[in-house]
Amino acid sequence: MLTKRIIACLDVRGGRVVKGVQFVDIVDAGDPAELAHRHAAAGADEIVLLDITATHEGRGTLLDTVKRTAATLFVPFTVGGGIRSADDAAAVFDAGADKVSINSSAIARPELIGEIGGSFGAQAVIVAIDARRGAAGADDAEVYVSGGRKATGLRVVDWAREAEERGAGEILLTSMDTDGMRNGFDCELTARVSEAVQIPVIASGGAGSAAHFAEVFGKGKADAALAASIFHFGVTDSRELKAELRRAGVSVRLPC
Repeated sequence: MLTKRIIACLDVRGGRVVKGVQFVDIVDAGDPAELAHRHAAAGADEIVLLDITATHEGRGTLLDTVKRTAATLFVPFTVGGGIRSADDAAAVFDAGADKVSINSSAIARPELIGEIGGSFGAQAVIVAIDARRGAAGADDAEVYVSGGRKATGLRVVDWAREAEERGAGEILLTSMDTDGMRNGFDCELTARVSEAVQIPVIASGGAGSAAHFAEVFGKGKADAALAASIFHFGVTDSRELKAELRRAGVSVRLPC
């Protein structure tokens, strides 16, 4: 049985980690390098840093922040936000990232997925999807871009399939409806995407307890699950979370 991954997410704005609820009501959570090191030391399998205003502000990724954070890490490190070309991706890799996450730029120019994958390998390309349910629920969930500010008209499952066909190595699926609520992941939507593609799906949005992780790994069929606020604000850490998941029968890699 493949182990399930626990991923700690750092949403960065202006060089600081922030966290909101449903993409609004943002509060400061701390320094990215310090938090990344703390989460990795506590047993997180991977760290994701998302420069959440880079696309909206029309600028590149904060490379100094990436470099400073990468220097503290010994686990795989993904960076997203402001990556619009293979050259942008190369700069982020040079700054210390192991993978890149692309969202709005992939919607604007889907060929970018294959361009980055062709240079650095599909395993290094994550396509992030910010999703909001429609009137019919998970079946017509829509893709949003620009930090959740703009609807695209694309259905989530259709875009996930296309991203895989174009060479994405993973899908990072964030439910805007459950983000920051701590009431659980959108397992129905996660399962829809997981069943539609062959590549790993990372669930994001709504983590509040170990039971929520167990549910999204089971009912949601996720390969990995990402959380932010429960780690940043001391609700739990990856070591404690993994111990609870192991007791619940979920296969995870326990920290040393």
